[in-house]
Amino acid sequence: MSETFDIYNLFFLALAVVIFLRLRSVLGRRTGNERKPPDLYGGKDAPQTGPRGANGDDNIIALPKTGAEGDYGADEPQAPNWADFAKAGSPLDKTLKKIFKADSGFDPARFLEGARAAYEMIVVAFAQGDKKTLKPLLNDDVFNGFSSVIDERERENISVQSTFVGIEKADIIDAALTGRKASLTVKFVSELITATFDAGGKLIDGDPKSVREVTDIWTFARDVGSRNPNWKLVATESAQ
Repeated sequence: MSETFDIYNLFFLALAVVIFLRLRSVLGRRTGNERKPPDLYGGKDAPQTGPRGANGDDNIIALPKTGAEGDYGADEPQAPNWADFAKAGSPLDKTLKKIFKADSGFDPARFLEGARAAYEMIVVAFAQGDKKTLKPLLNDDVFNGFSSVIDERERENISVQSTFVGIEKADIIDAALTGRKASLTVKFVSELITATFDAGGKLIDGDPKSVREVTDIWTFARDVGSRNPNWKLVATESAQ
């Protein structure tokens, strides 16, 4: 009985080995063409995100990675539909394409999405006198200008009440590429409720119950050769 048992065991063991070898020949080989898994922990292949919080570097508006730092594999980045942002053959159209050539991760649609988010964050933080939020979003000159106004309000005990209603429109109206520095100028049309009060609580500007339309022209810039994908506000202008 034990001899029969041992023979059957050997038979099934041999059969299992044969099946395993055949499966391995089909499923266990690597061809060298396997797709690399994405790095979700901050490496160069990590997906980019937009604004993530209200403090520190998380305030920076992140846009697509540059061609210099991205690892795109065999596929070339697909060019945006430039007609959605500029008239064909116009100076703006040509400059946008130059920026894309210098930074293959540049996408005007994603840039505008980030610019709209930055605009709201900056407007709200400025009204609240929140320098910590403003600092990473602005270059030094613009931050110093905003900071001096906030300091003056504090000295005179002036308070600002502001409610951001929304952005009606945001369009890229100008672009430049000087060396590695790209700059994009955006015209924002937004709706705000703002009211400014003096030390005694008297209304000195605006209306706390009225929505008004505001038009701002802001310029954002970044070094297209940098590994830092973030744009900063470098100039502001009011169209009113």
